Amino acid sequence: MCLAIPGRVEVILCEEPLERSARVSFGGINKEINITFVPEATVGDYVIVHVGFAICRVCEQEAQRIFQYLAEIGEISGRGGIGRDSG
Repeated sequence: MCLAIPGRVEVILCEEPLERSARVSFGGINKEINITFVPEATVGDYVIVHVGFAICRVCEQEAQRIFQYLAEIGEISGRGGIGRDSG
């Protein structure tokens, strides 16, 4: 099963078409993510990420709802990291 999770855009790293990327925070874990598919994404936005690609934007309330659900099913560690092995 694949899972797409929300993350917050912290910094836009590259604005080149087809290479647009950003540093995205997932509860304290930062990853470089391709944001080409979400050209409207800006710093502070929440995006849904699947296999290294942002696939859509979501509002902060929706992102928090998803984080809450992931915590309930045990996919977020107590320290805010994503995944069971992140703690």
